[in-house]
Amino acid sequence: MSNNDLIVGLEIGTSKICVVVGETRPDGTLKILGVGQAPSRGVRKGEIVDFETAMKCVHEAVVDAEQKSDVMIRSVYVAVAGGHIQSFNNRGCVILPEERDEIDDQDVEDVKISAREVSIPAQNAFLHSIIQHYHVDGQDGVLNPIGMLGGKLEADFHIIHGVRTRIQNTIRCVKELPLEVEDVVFSALASAQVVLTQHQKNLGALVVDIGGGTTDYILYVDGAVKQSGALAIGGDHITNDISMGLRIPMARAEKLKTEEGSCVLGNCLPGETILLKDDSGFAGKEIERETLNTIIHLRLRETFELLKRTVEEEPFINYVGAGIFITGGCSLVNGIDHLAGEIFEMPAHVTHAQTLSGLTSAVENPQFSTAIGLLKYAQAVQVDRPRRGITRIFGRFFSGMR
Repeated sequence: MSNNDLIVGLEIGTSKICVVVGETRPDGTLKILGVGQAPSRGVRKGEIVDFETAMKCVHEAVVDAEQKSDVMIRSVYVAVAGGHIQSFNNRGCVILPEERDEIDDQDVEDVKISAREVSIPAQNAFLHSIIQHYHVDGQDGVLNPIGMLGGKLEADFHIIHGVRTRIQNTIRCVKELPLEVEDVVFSALASAQVVLTQHQKNLGALVVDIGGGTTDYILYVDGAVKQSGALAIGGDHITNDISMGLRIPMARAEKLKTEEGSCVLGNCLPGETILLKDDSGFAGKEIERETLNTIIHLRLRETFELLKRTVEEEPFINYVGAGIFITGGCSLVNGIDHLAGEIFEMPAHVTHAQTLSGLTSAVENPQFSTAIGLLKYAQAVQVDRPRRGITRIFGRFFSGMR
C-alpha cells in the first residue's frame, strides 16, 4: 500500500473526538481501516474553548485510531462546525479577451474568484466555494465549460464562510500534535458526501446533522448546494434539560436519553415509570416515562422549528423532493424522524454512511457520518493533489510511541 492510498478524517465534536482512517482502492471504493475515539473536553457548541484540554483529547483519539488501524497518522482532513458558520449564493462573471474565444482552466478559476468578490464580515474567512451551475453566453445547464467557445463565462456558487480565528484555533490544535492539515471542511458538507446518493441530491434533499453541541445542515436542489449553516443547539441541550427537569446528574440524564427516551408522546402506558438505581452519590429515583419523553420532545421540537424558520428564509426548501436525512449522534433518539417529518411536512429518514466497506459497525453508526464523510470528500478533491505523509507501520509498537 502506498502513502497516497490512505486518508484520515478528524472531527472535533462537542461530545466526542472521532478519527477515521480509510484506504482508497484501485476501483475507487473506500475501505475503513480503523476508528479512534476519545471523550471531548474543552469544546463547547462545536468550538474549542480550552485549547490544551482539547488538544489532549485529539491526541488520545489519534493514538486510538493508529493502534486500531495499524498506521502512523501524519496528516488529516478536519471538520469544522459552530454557530459562526454562514453561507450565501453568488454569481461570478468573466469576459474573455477579444483575441480568444475558447474557455480554459484559468477562466474557470477567475470566475470563482469573481464570485468571491463580495463583502463578508472583516473577521471572517472563506471556507468553500461550491459550484452550482455554469453559463456560457447565456446558455444554462453547462456542466464543464472548459474547451467550449464563448465570450462570457458566468457561474453560480454556494459560498461558505466563518470566523477566521475560530477556524484557525481548530487548525492550530491539530498542528500542535504535530499533524498536517490537508483541508478544513464544513461538517454538514462532509456528512452529505456519504449519507446522500447523487439521485437524492438531484431530487432535492436536506441533511440535518445533530451532534452534541450543534445542528449543522446543508440543502441540495438539482444536485447543487443551495443552503447551509449551523445552529448552536444539539443533543447536549436535551441532556441538560433532562438533568435539570428530573434533578439527576448529567451522566444519568445522558444514559436515560439514549437508552430509554423517545420524542414521541402518548406511546407509553399511563403511569409507566423508569427506575434509576442508586449508586455512589446518587439516591435511587423513579421517574415517569412520559415526563422524560415530554422533555426530549419539547427540546427537539424547538430545534426543528428553529431550523425550519432558518431554511424558509429562502425558497429552496420547496424544491426538496427526496425529503430530510437526519444523522449525527442525536439522530439515534427514538422517533426523531417522525417529529421532523411532522414539523417540515415531508418525509424524514434517520441515515448513516452508505456504500463503504471495512468496519461495518462504524459505517452504520450515524455518530461517524461526518468523519467518514471527510474521507469521501478528500477522495473527490485530491485526484491530482500531491499528498503529505500518512505511512503504514508494521505492528502496533511504533504507534504507541506518539
